[in-house]
Amino acid sequence: MDKERFMRHAVAVLAIAGLAAAGLVHAQDGPYRFSKEIAIGGEGGWDYLSVDPAAHRLYVSHAAKVVVIDTQANKVVGEITDTPGVHGFAIAADLGRGFSSNGRENKVSIVDLKTLKTLQKVDTGENPDAILYEPSKKEVYAFNGRGKSATVIDAQSGKVVTTIPLEGKPESGQADSKAGKVFVNIEDLNAIKVLDIATHKVSATWPIAPGESASGMAIDLDNHRLFLGCDNKLMLMVDAANGKVIYSVPIGEGVDSNWFDPATKLAFASSGGSGTVTIAREDSPTLLKVVQTLKTTRGARTMALDPVTHTIYLAATNYEPQAPGSKERPKAVPGSFKVLVYQMVKGS
Repeated sequence: MDKERFMRHAVAVLAIAGLAAAGLVHAQDGPYRFSKEIAIGGEGGWDYLSVDPAAHRLYVSHAAKVVVIDTQANKVVGEITDTPGVHGFAIAADLGRGFSSNGRENKVSIVDLKTLKTLQKVDTGENPDAILYEPSKKEVYAFNGRGKSATVIDAQSGKVVTTIPLEGKPESGQADSKAGKVFVNIEDLNAIKVLDIATHKVSATWPIAPGESASGMAIDLDNHRLFLGCDNKLMLMVDAANGKVIYSVPIGEGVDSNWFDPATKLAFASSGGSGTVTIAREDSPTLLKVVQTLKTTRGARTMALDPVTHTIYLAATNYEPQAPGSKERPKAVPGSFKVLVYQMVKGS
């Protein structure tokens, strides 16, 4: 381990120890409280959630469809069908279109947001997973897990612009249009790849030590900071200009999703293994402070944030009871799929 990596590791260890000693991590003390459940039902797995704040819509991937929820009425209002193995749904509100990453058929569906009808499907690399819309060039980036690449699609024409090799397995990404960059976690390389929006080339590769196997990623566009949820139970704050790991805080087990609220300066990491959401405030561009460890439920690993209402949503299901010490994979209770809703306490 080189000197710089050793110092980063030491900072992480001291941060964890300091938080524990200070007693900053509490089960429910903090700005967020449980609000309600939105029943969905049906069978099958799930992955990412996404929010269209202006349209008051929440999109929830579920097996071979995307469930559409009205966030004012808190009820299901429609479905986007024929999305086998869907992982994510990117929203191009300016175009009135949405884009689903259909992992099992290696395609992206282009959807009319008003009718929820599929306009066309576009071929991608193998197992498109995370997906994002970059508005300055009106392009969609589908990150192909097994394909180890990113398929770039013209959001208006539906044509593939290019495929960018990534050398490893991409997880979630974020775009900074003003900086002309797209950032993506490469899970099996413990690194971030920086993609140039203009050239569609990899412009940099940044190691994320002391973090390992990062999955979720969020971005603070004002302060140029990335927030990475790592498998070794750390959330990193990374300088989006040079890739330097600035700070880290402890999080729960099995993280899969990260979000950042620019208005409240809160960063979120949802962890399905521990059934928690770690909420940390960006006190400055060099300091994160854990303000709450929100108890959710086992398996609630993905979430979405509405930046207008500051509400967070997590997909979850109920599991059948298991014998103590059982190593079998827990079985979901049929028809129990739902969305958990958590809101900020007034005055927080």
